[in-house]
Amino acid sequence: MDGIFLQQLINGLTLGSVYGLIAIGYTMVYGIIGMINFAHGEVYMISAYLAAISLALLAYFGIESFPLLILGTLIFTVVVTGIYGWVIERVAYKPLRNSTRLAPLISAIGISLILQNYAQISQGAKQQGVPTLLAGAWKVDIGTGFVQLTYTKIFILVAAFAGMALLTYIIKYTKLGRMCRATQQDRKMASILGINTDRVISYVFVIGAAMAALAGVLITMNYGTFDFYAGFVIGIKAFTAAVLGGIGSLPGAMLGGIILGISESLFSGLINSDYKDVFSFSLLVLILIFRPQGLLGRPLVAKV
Repeated sequence: MDGIFLQQLINGLTLGSVYGLIAIGYTMVYGIIGMINFAHGEVYMISAYLAAISLALLAYFGIESFPLLILGTLIFTVVVTGIYGWVIERVAYKPLRNSTRLAPLISAIGISLILQNYAQISQGAKQQGVPTLLAGAWKVDIGTGFVQLTYTKIFILVAAFAGMALLTYIIKYTKLGRMCRATQQDRKMASILGINTDRVISYVFVIGAAMAALAGVLITMNYGTFDFYAGFVIGIKAFTAAVLGGIGSLPGAMLGGIILGISESLFSGLINSDYKDVFSFSLLVLILIFRPQGLLGRPLVAKV
């Protein structure tokens, strides 16, 4: 049992770090404009297809080295997915910025359905897959069983936390980060002080899409399969992670992702894997009932 528990803990930490990356997109957009981007899960789904396309192109040109494969795939996927994020903001959010709060929500759901059908028509409804890029694992005998840590999981953990560290640096110590924080605190005052808040909002969507792209590459490496519907469930789980950590808080997004990933993995490994999604969504309901501001979030205070 100890071996199973430790193995599921490692699996959950890996999965949770990726949930956290996707949750960042939800929490950043909500922090800036107070809206949930319900097309964000489909942005992740698109990034999985882009990662597979990039790997196929690099392999076609004879590139087989893992560092070159993963670097080329990350650059291509992040850049193109970032463009998707920018277009979504321009099409679904900017024209409705001064409309009712319900209008952008409906628009985002529409974009989500468009991206799902676009992927299904252009890539087919069948499940797609990529080959294993990083084979091998460390096996440790702990007395009550073996614990296996694959090289792919190690890479995912390092890449996920490196991405989070880079984003934290950008938000805390760069001019763009200061503009984002100012826009989040008071968009009208930030605009009066000379900050182009429309451009900042576009940057936030691009950053969120880039984090989803990183997650798409990492999950594709880990599981090797995906389809046009992959963004829905993982998008809801990432939203759960954002709410759990405190939506609007970057550390909260990563913390919520790790807690959700570990909880789901332990539930799946020790209780029943058939109901792991039920467990995740039940957790979301409980959070919204008993602590809607999340672990690191703050209760909303009305400005007068």
